[in-house]
Amino acid sequence: MLSRVADSLYWMSRYFERADHCARVLEANYNLMLNPSKASTEQRWHRITSSLGLGANAADVDPPTAMMLLTSDVNTRSSIVSCIGTARENASQVREQISSEMWERLNQLYHETGQSRVGSNADSEPMRLVTVVREGSYNFYGVTDATMSHGEGWQFIQLGRSMERACALSTLLDAYFSASAGADDLDWVGLLSSCAAFEAYCKVYTADLAPGRVAEFLLLNPDFPFTVRHSADRMHAALEAISETSSPRKVALIQRIIGKLRSSLAYAQIDDIIARDMHLYLNSVIDQCRALHAAVHDVYIEYPIETALEA
Repeated sequence: MLSRVADSLYWMSRYFERADHCARVLEANYNLMLNPSKASTEQRWHRITSSLGLGANAADVDPPTAMMLLTSDVNTRSSIVSCIGTARENASQVREQISSEMWERLNQLYHETGQSRVGSNADSEPMRLVTVVREGSYNFYGVTDATMSHGEGWQFIQLGRSMERACALSTLLDAYFSASAGADDLDWVGLLSSCAAFEAYCKVYTADLAPGRVAEFLLLNPDFPFTVRHSADRMHAALEAISETSSPRKVALIQRIIGKLRSSLAYAQIDDIIARDMHLYLNSVIDQCRALHAAVHDVYIEYPIETALEA
């Protein structure tokens, strides 16, 4: 596969997952701002918006403005509209590699989100856009799995989605557990709902919303798709399939990084993680994902010409 094709498929998937993650978090948490039992909603909203890419500016932005920035502001790189637009731009460069159904769903979602214009009095418009993206993501992921050959290109799509999901989940968990003092059950419901995991969590732990159990499920559960460990396992499966056509020497670094990441998740105990430092552990996961991204980029995207000639 051409490196530019692999790169476009990978980033198409990452940006689409980024938009879907933002929509899930906003959908799950925006209505919690109206909870009268919470003495102050500032910490909750700051925690959510900072994890979605507003960073240090999040504390100075009121909720309606933050919703506009995170949904339909084309000048905010992490906004839903920007991410969908970038995903479509990458998809347009590899139209021959994806199915026509994939392009139709993504193109339709791009035009639907692009038509949204959020004004100061349009309180319902951000949530309408969020709903459109959530429904569109189910359609896009479904047709991707059903209509595209599960070859090398499909594996790069799975790699991009899992890479983005592992990083986003780790950042979200860090935002919650770095400021967990005073958190109530609604906060943990919001976190689980942000990961589409509330029902799945209850089937494992019933409705006991203990912080440690929430962290254990979203971080270490190997079976649910929206967990860090499952994402790491899926990255490993995609990389194994991709590496079948590559020299073992070239992929050795990739195998070491993903192996270390999977081991740190497979053999970890949540009590040990919390006792040592949850923040450092999650940052370590993010750092390993970044190192893996860089290694994949060096091997499959921007490899030296000498490497290509050797192949």
